[in-house]
Amino acid sequence: MSGLSNKSGLSPRPVEALTAEEQAAEVADRRRARLERFWQGAIFVFIVGGWEISARTGVADPFFFGQPSGVIATIWRWSTRGTPQGPLWQHVVVTLEEAVLAFCIGVVIGVVAGFALGRNRMLAAAFGPYIRMGNAIPRVILGSIFVIWLGLDMASKVALGVTLVFFIVFFNAFQGVREVDPNLVNNARLLGAGPRQLSFDVMLPAALGWIISSLHTSFGFALVGAVVGEFLGATHGLGYLVASAQGAFNANGVFAAMAILSVVALIADFLVTRLERRLTPWRQTATRSSL
Repeated sequence: MSGLSNKSGLSPRPVEALTAEEQAAEVADRRRARLERFWQGAIFVFIVGGWEISARTGVADPFFFGQPSGVIATIWRWSTRGTPQGPLWQHVVVTLEEAVLAFCIGVVIGVVAGFALGRNRMLAAAFGPYIRMGNAIPRVILGSIFVIWLGLDMASKVALGVTLVFFIVFFNAFQGVREVDPNLVNNARLLGAGPRQLSFDVMLPAALGWIISSLHTSFGFALVGAVVGEFLGATHGLGYLVASAQGAFNANGVFAAMAILSVVALIADFLVTRLERRLTPWRQTATRSSL
């Protein structure tokens, strides 16, 4: 025999990469993506350009509203020469450390509590009113209480961030467990799955989509908790820079710190999206519009 051959004597049919319909759909997707990028850039140019023009023409007072060129100059000065309160990287690292700690602790507690209450209706009935009461408490009040209890160190900022992250993750984990298909659970029981297997092999993977989706919002709230805590009282951090700029009536400094926070939040959202694709590869995630 001279190599492998088709028994029928016919050569294998060549496989076409894409059909005409698939090629048209791919072209339409690329065109739509370019159009979306264009509008995103156009909106940015319109807002920032209008802001700059308003500041230069006197329509908006730069002393109160700042101006984009001044914000960029402030970020450049902070990056190259440091802030009046110390190096910029030090403030960014402090805020990120607080936010990451709050995010990790809040996610773990939220997933455990949401999963437990979602699985046990008695626990849900017993703790439900207290969770709703805690969620209704304004976080600024809790921030002041944490400062009294834990002082001006990192612990008070992390505690405030945990309270923000916990409720977002908890409600998503709770609802994800409640939304598991009963037929899936019953089939697993018929196949002999015990309570532990039902929890970790059936319900947790089914609720994972809800939990992962909550991470996009929860890290942003972890940043909010860290910044608000620093604003209430701190010696380092981006929130401390905002408070210092506010005290000096430096609008450009306030907007510069906000811009840095926005960049950090976008990077974190990108990393969470990568994590979502890795942990839930079976999900066909819809394209989300970033606001």
